[in-house]
Amino acid sequence: MALKLNLDGVYLPSFNKSYKINNYLKKTNFIIIGSAHNIHEIKIKEKQGVDAIFISSLFNKKRTYLGIERFKILKNQTKLKIIALGGLNQNNIKKLKLLNIFGFAAISFFKKAKKNGPDRGRLNFLV
Repeated sequence: MALKLNLDGVYLPSFNKSYKINNYLKKTNFIIIGSAHNIHEIKIKEKQGVDAIFISSLFNKKRTYLGIERFKILKNQTKLKIIALGGLNQNNIKKLKLLNIFGFAAISFFKKAKKNGPDRGRLNFLV
């Protein structure tokens, strides 16, 4: 459907375990991003041919909470680009430098940065 709508990419949530995604030719610059919470889900996303994986929850203490050490163990199980997700805030954002990740996503962090103004929410580094 994403290809029919001429979109730039698609997100495959962790519960999507279908391998049908490999049956379609991707257009140039089409990005497939998946999410995973454990090694089994990471291996499924690799078979689906995703370009990058959201691994969560890094800091947010939800049911899928990993913490830094378990996050690093999962990250080291794949060669795919890893995007950290979950519970990022001004107090723990600098810890991302230690993880050697491709990027991060943080809805509430960016909402708060926008609300506080352009200078208060600025990051000191790029991931």
